Amino acid sequence: MADDQDKDSKTEDPTEKKVRDAAEKGNVPFSREAPIFASVLAIFTFVVFFMPSATRELATALGDIFEKPDEWPLDNGQDALSLLHHVLMAAGAFLLPAFALMVAFGLAASLFQNVPSPVLERVRPQLSRVSPAKGFGRLFGANGFVEFGKALAKVMLIGTVVVLAMRGNYYDMLKGMESEPYAILVMLDGDTRKILVIVLLIMATIAVADLLWQRHHWFTELRMTKQEVRDELKQSEGDPILKARQRSLQRDRARKRMMAEVPRATMVIANPTHFAVALRYSREEGGAPKVVAKGQDLLALKIREIAEANGVPVFEDPPLARSMFAQVSVDSFIPPAFYKAVAELVHRVYASDKRRRR
Repeated sequence: MADDQDKDSKTEDPTEKKVRDAAEKGNVPFSREAPIFASVLAIFTFVVFFMPSATRELATALGDIFEKPDEWPLDNGQDALSLLHHVLMAAGAFLLPAFALMVAFGLAASLFQNVPSPVLERVRPQLSRVSPAKGFGRLFGANGFVEFGKALAKVMLIGTVVVLAMRGNYYDMLKGMESEPYAILVMLDGDTRKILVIVLLIMATIAVADLLWQRHHWFTELRMTKQEVRDELKQSEGDPILKARQRSLQRDRARKRMMAEVPRATMVIANPTHFAVALRYSREEGGAPKVVAKGQDLLALKIREIAEANGVPVFEDPPLARSMFAQVSVDSFIPPAFYKAVAELVHRVYASDKRRRR
């Protein structure tokens, strides 16, 4: 009951991190029917393209044994080994292309489903893999019965197809037993092709259906609850509350550094209460005037207060203050568009300083 409730609560699609972590642990969708279909396709390819020539060679090898038995005496163990070696070599030459095709097609079916990658988790020793109780559960659990049912259904279906396909050739096969070995193999070749075509169509349907089901089941098993999505977001991007606190501390430190620069400013340009921009200009330092502090509302009033307390001239120019506040950042030189207006204010500051010295 608890498992059903837990599955019902998993309403969110898995995140990229969840999918990536599952793949790193070897948890990827894999259909066992696809390699089986590939094996049947390999056998069909062998029968169509390789079997005719291989059948003639095998028939020739076997014909030598049955038609000329005098050339193959069995007087001692050495003769038996020689005969066995001849038969095995002929059978090996006949089956080698089929074996190579099955290996190649099986690898292709696996690569088609997933890109191979080393998964150390698969080879890590685990007690659950050697536990009799766990093994019993895997064999006789729900998944075990489903796999057994699928295998039994396939065997029964394919067996029925084979029986129906071969029933009309029953008497022909009996007559073929009296024929030459090559004629028997030719007859079996035609029946085998017919059976393989039907089996291939059945296995292709099963493989496609199982491949789609495995991917759907894998994706469903990876679904997450809303809380899991939020927790993962916190882990990947950090706790939003903590990040907000860090940003607040950073703003406070930047504000304190900015306020510490106001007493060294050359002037403050203000919109009476809403904006304030502190500039510093020194002929010795060179360069254009630099914005050392700026603020809005309460922060603007604080800048004006510090400037007046330290004897820094404050000029009220609402359009200029508003434009500079919007276009120039702190610790940046003013753009050429403001040179003329600021130069007039700088001239007034220097003129005021000269009068004060006199």
